[in-house]
Amino acid sequence: MQHRLLLLLTLISYVLVFELESTVKAKAPYGFTVELIHRYSPLSPFYNASLVSSEMLTKNAIRSMEQIKHLQSSINENVVKSVVVPTDQGFYLMKLSFGTPPAEYFAIVDTTSDLTWIQCVPCTQCYSQGTSLFDPDSSSTYQAFPCNSQICQAFSGEQYCFKTNDCQYNITYPEGSSTLGILSSDSLSFDSTNGERNIFPMSIFGCGRDNLVNFGNLGFAGIVGLGGGPFSLVSQKATQMNHRFSYCFVPHSAKSNGKLIFGQEPITSRPGAVSTPLVSKSPQTFYYLTLEGVTVGGKTARPSSRQGNVVIASAVTLTILEQDLYNGVEAMVKDAIGGKPVQDPSGIFNLCYGAGTNINVPDMVFHFSGADVRLRPINTFQRNGDLVCMVIVPTNNNPSVFGNYAQINFQVEYDLQKRTVSFAPTDCTEQ
Repeated sequence: MQHRLLLLLTLISYVLVFELESTVKAKAPYGFTVELIHRYSPLSPFYNASLVSSEMLTKNAIRSMEQIKHLQSSINENVVKSVVVPTDQGFYLMKLSFGTPPAEYFAIVDTTSDLTWIQCVPCTQCYSQGTSLFDPDSSSTYQAFPCNSQICQAFSGEQYCFKTNDCQYNITYPEGSSTLGILSSDSLSFDSTNGERNIFPMSIFGCGRDNLVNFGNLGFAGIVGLGGGPFSLVSQKATQMNHRFSYCFVPHSAKSNGKLIFGQEPITSRPGAVSTPLVSKSPQTFYYLTLEGVTVGGKTARPSSRQGNVVIASAVTLTILEQDLYNGVEAMVKDAIGGKPVQDPSGIFNLCYGAGTNINVPDMVFHFSGADVRLRPINTFQRNGDLVCMVIVPTNNNPSVFGNYAQINFQVEYDLQKRTVSFAPTDCTEQ
């Protein structure tokens, strides 16, 4: 235990040194905004016009159920497993660059992952991403961590070495996918919406050389880890980001982009903004909130579990509730809508109605500790071919997950210093 604590303190000190050196080369503290592009948006470079809405929703649902298994497995085993997500699902992408000179890529924004990683050459096994892989030899600022370095031991828990004496990271996912590569550092940069380039020198990331995935060609380069662990981008560069980041998700079919905001002014003073505490639990990668109940039509259902019973996630599409709470929510929604539900032929969604019927979807209020978040129909129901289905589903395990459908048209802010998450109702297409 003392050895692990020493390694963690060493890692924190190492990251602080990185921040101090970076501050000399970049403005700090400061704020900037980058665009978020939904995977299915017509503005996405991976947009597939032939993929109809029902296919999108089904793929999102299947991926979400796999994702919750991954999260629950990580929590139940008390270990951190980064989450890899499939290409044709409901994710938000951001554009970023690695190296000097900068090489540009698209990557998934994920609040349930820590290590940022991209595919690199030489590559033993890589999936198709539509662009050239990152070449460390082409960057004058690239460095690989030696396998006997303290940063390597802090990440892996023990030493892992390539034949070249470079530090190896190896992440395996519950469904059999994996990524293996070199723990590295290089300049990481973003083009902000005001036209400025924001540079973070010596950012720690994974240079993937062997990436086995079980969900087809991804089309994009990797993952931007925004989780709560010490290796995530927001933990590494917390001082330069004012210990705060937020995002604003547009509807999945919107013809405009959302925003990912690092630093800048807090949203807590905005009309309708509410805040709820972050709960410290293991693993620290995930952001845990406390859900006290859900109200529909004047009735309230409450969960059986208590503090820190929900993980808020940017890369999980559906909202997934513990079974008893879900049963209560479904019953209240049925009472509010009336009419006769229709069975989903795929068996994925528990509550659907015919798309041609005139149903009045009620608002739902999610009562987080100290924060009531009102979800509109766009957050809770989606068109699924000839059906309209509730995009909230049950799970037999903890935790529940507050997915990205539920977060559409909110600016969601994570204050890592105050340890809060705030929600401000926003038309994200106008940001």
